Amino acid sequence: MTKARLSTKGQLVIPKEMRERHGWPPGTELEVVDQGTHLLILSAAAPPVTEVENLVGCTGYSGPRRSLQQMEDAVREEARRRR
Repeated sequence: MTKARLSTKGQLVIPKEMRERHGWPPGTELEVVDQGTHLLILSAAAPPVTEVENLVGCTGYSGPRRSLQQMEDAVREEARRRR
């Protein structure tokens, strides 16, 4: 847990390492949700929309297409092999 302090203007400074980890540059809009005994701080920016076409080939695999069942079987087999 990290502590932060409110300024006299009611401003809250989020520690640099947390801002960097979440990718929040200066000016980032955040949502503050009052949950009674605590506050929840969320990024107000919607995550970018990713199209399936943009993901094709992102793993670097260039072999023949595999079915979902074949992939699940391969994962199970590798898990057994590593035990």
